[in-house]
Amino acid sequence: MGKMLGEKEEKDPDAEKKEEERQEALRQQEEERKAKYAKMEAERESVRQGIRDKYGIKKKEEKEAEAQAAMEQASEGSLTRPKKAVPTGCGDDEDDEESIVDTVMRFLPGPLADMFNKK
Repeated sequence: MGKMLGEKEEKDPDAEKKEEERQEALRQQEEERKAKYAKMEAERESVRQGIRDKYGIKKKEEKEAEAQAAMEQASEGSLTRPKKAVPTGCGDDEDDEESIVDTVMRFLPGPLADMFNKK
């Protein structure tokens, strides 16, 4: 009721010090909790790694990296590979005016090439 009449509230001189101590205790508890869980996770990971080694299982990241490498290797000679994977100089030369028919004719065996040339 005194607050409503405009009286000033008495402040505890040690309240600020107590609040700082409380905040420090909370920070310390949080650090201990994080350290505890980090230790538990490290132990779990060592158990997981032991199981992976025992049964020859690879980590998810390793599987993804191998899959990515396989995709890149598979697209090496593919016609549908990404544009950035095309080596420089392939398909960019416009001075080569040879048609596809001429290219195919060079690789045909002699009798077949003669048969097409007669027409």
